[in-house]
Amino acid sequence: MKTASGVTARAAKPAAAKSMMVWQPNNNKFFETFSYLPPLTNDQIAKQVDYIVNNGWTPCLEFSNEGYVTNDSVVRLTGVSANYYDNRYWTMWKLPMFGCTDASQVLREIEAATKAFPDAYIRMAAFDAVRQVQVASMLVHRPASAKDYRVPEKRQV
Repeated sequence: MKTASGVTARAAKPAAAKSMMVWQPNNNKFFETFSYLPPLTNDQIAKQVDYIVNNGWTPCLEFSNEGYVTNDSVVRLTGVSANYYDNRYWTMWKLPMFGCTDASQVLREIEAATKAFPDAYIRMAAFDAVRQVQVASMLVHRPASAKDYRVPEKRQV
């Protein structure tokens, strides 16, 4: 088969049935960026903070005892429609870290938040002051009591 540029293209082989997987929906919840990976180490979190700071963004920590939307954690003010966010706000840990220049500052705050709320999910977000939007968000602490994480080998049926 020839493409518009005259290059011959071959059709890709279909995937073998045994290589197709079904996602395991029970106790297999994901949060934002990187949540499909095993929990991040402090070194990995520090690299993400460095990336955030080097781009001129502001890191911020948030926490929530209930990390997921449930009927108990959501207040619906109107009917459900496209782009409806379900009032899913996490509590901010202190103020955003304006002027943060060092990953160790954020790691200390993660440690303090974890100590204060050991059974809470803690995530780090990054905000771009120029565009005035959140540009990144990742889970940096999953409580030890959480039963919602599966190792990658057990995520599919």
